[in-house]
Amino acid sequence: MTGPAPASGLGLETLDQRMATASRYLPLGLLAVSLVLLGLMPASAASAGITAGVAGLAAAWTLWWVTLHPAWPARRALMGIYFAGFVALGAVLVIRSPWFGIYAFTGVLHAYQYFRGWRRYAGIAATSVLTAICQTGGVRPAGLAEAGVVAAASVFDFALYVGFGLIGQRTDEQNKRRRQIIDELAEANRRLEQALREKAGLQAQLVRHAREAGVSAERQRMAREIHDTLAQGLAGIITQIQAAQRAPRPAGWQRHLDTAADLARQSLAEARRSVSAMRPQWLEDARLPDALAEVAGQWSARHDVKTEVTTTGAARPLHPEIELALLRTAQEALANVGKHAAASRVALTLSYMEDVVTLDVRDDGRGFAPARVTPNGDGGFGLTGMRQRLGNVAGTLEIESEPGGGTAISASVPAIGALPTHD
Repeated sequence: MTGPAPASGLGLETLDQRMATASRYLPLGLLAVSLVLLGLMPASAASAGITAGVAGLAAAWTLWWVTLHPAWPARRALMGIYFAGFVALGAVLVIRSPWFGIYAFTGVLHAYQYFRGWRRYAGIAATSVLTAICQTGGVRPAGLAEAGVVAAASVFDFALYVGFGLIGQRTDEQNKRRRQIIDELAEANRRLEQALREKAGLQAQLVRHAREAGVSAERQRMAREIHDTLAQGLAGIITQIQAAQRAPRPAGWQRHLDTAADLARQSLAEARRSVSAMRPQWLEDARLPDALAEVAGQWSARHDVKTEVTTTGAARPLHPEIELALLRTAQEALANVGKHAAASRVALTLSYMEDVVTLDVRDDGRGFAPARVTPNGDGGFGLTGMRQRLGNVAGTLEIESEPGGGTAISASVPAIGALPTHD
C-alpha cells in the first residue's frame, strides 16, 4: 500500500505559487513581445531608439527587483517601490506605443502577488488605466468624450481583472482544501500501514506464544500421563518383585510375579492410550463410580489394604476431562498411600452435588507435613501434577495431614455435564 502522489503532481499548485512564477518571468516575455510587434510598425530611428532604451530600463527594473531576487517579493515596502517604478516605466512605454499595453497587463499579476487589501485594488486600478489607454488607441489629444471612453474601459478592465482574480482565489482555496484532504488521506494511509505492520507483529507474537503454550501444555500433559501410568505401574511392578523375593516359594512368589506381569500389561496399554490422548480403559468401559471402584479394588488387592468406595448424590455423566481428572487424582492418591502411608484402611468418597463434584481420599497412615513437600521424585511431583490437572478443569485440591494422623485429600471440580452425542 502506497501513499498518494505529491500535490504538485496532481496539478494542485496554489494560485500564489503560479503567480510568483509568472511575476518573475512573464513581464520580460511580454515586454519582448511588445517590442517585436512595435518593430513591425514603421517608425523613425530616433523614436525607436528612445523606446528601446525605455524598454531596456523596464526590463532591467523587473530583472533586478523580481527575477534575480525571488525573496524580495515577500518584503512589501520594497515591492511598493518596485511597483511605483513599474507603473511609471509602463506609462512612458504606453505613451510611446499602445503595443506596450501587453507588457502593462503584468501589473495585475504584480498587484495580486505583492499586495493585500486596498493596495492591491489600487495597483489593479492603475494597471486598468494603462491597458484601457492602449485599448482605446493610445495617448492622443482628446476631448471629454474620449476621456469618458477611456474611463469606461478602465472600469470594465478593473471589474474584469478583479472578477477573474476572485475566481482564481476561489479555485485556489478549493485546491488548498483538496491538498489538505490529500495530505490527511496520506497521513491516514501511513497510520493504517503502521497499524497493519503492528498488527502483523502482534499476530506473529500471538502465534509464537500460542505455539509455545501448546508445547508447554503438551509437555505437562505427557508428564502427568507418564507419571500416572508408567511411573505408577513401574513402581507397582518393583513392589511386587520385591514382595516375591521375600515370599515363600513357590506359591507366594508366583502370585506376586503374576501381579507384576498384569501391572506391566496394564501400564503398557495405558501408556499407549496416553500417547494417543485417549481416555483410560476404565472410563471407556464404565461410569466414573464403577471405574473408581475397579481402580480401588485392584490397588487394594496389590497392597493388601482394605479399601472402601462410596458414592453420594445422583451419579451422572460428566465431561470427559472432568472424569479423567478425578480418576487420575484417585490413582495418584492411592499410589502415594501405597508408597508412603503404611495405612491399614483407605476410604474414597465420590459426591455428586448440584454445581460441583468432590472426591475425598482418606487413609489412617502415618501422615506427613504438607508444607514440607517439594516437587521431587518422592511424591511432590504427584501432588503438583494433581493440582495442575485439576486446575486445567477449574478444579481445586486440598490436603489435610499431620505426622501420625493420617491424610485426607479433597478434590473439587465443577459439575459440567457430558457433551451430547449425535447419531
